[in-house]
Amino acid sequence: MDHAPAELKHFRSILKEHMNKKGLRSTEQRRLIIETFFGADNHVSIEELLAGVRARDPRIGYATVYRTLKLLAECGVASERRFGDGLTRYELGDDATHHDHLICVQCGAISEFEEPRIEELQERVAKRYGFSVRSHKHELYGVCAVCQTRDRDPRRKVARRTSASLR
Repeated sequence: MDHAPAELKHFRSILKEHMNKKGLRSTEQRRLIIETFFGADNHVSIEELLAGVRARDPRIGYATVYRTLKLLAECGVASERRFGDGLTRYELGDDATHHDHLICVQCGAISEFEEPRIEELQERVAKRYGFSVRSHKHELYGVCAVCQTRDRDPRRKVARRTSASLR
């Protein structure tokens, strides 16, 4: 995914400051993992990131990618997301903007959306109950348009029945 150069510069600055505080070095492997993460699609799993990193340096191991992602999450450069499928995914962290997710339970596609009316309603509900919201996640699980179209295709239903009867 293409992120704005200014946005990435901001994240690099946050990371550099965090690493300095922790006394961590910027190794070649760590830099490759970070740059691959910055260039990846949102919602990348460790396995997907590892595959992208290994395409450039096959010597990098799972543990190195895992530790680097944990470092990115620790300083707010990345956010961990779990969408109920057993995988942890990571996306660029951004406190300035907020988005929610639509997750397809058939194909696993994840779409982001922003809806100011939902945000406003959440604030009103919190205020009504005297609640101060610190953060929230809004995830809708269902079937995406592509899967719905595919499910309505009569040729697929025949193929499904035929394969089911062969079992």
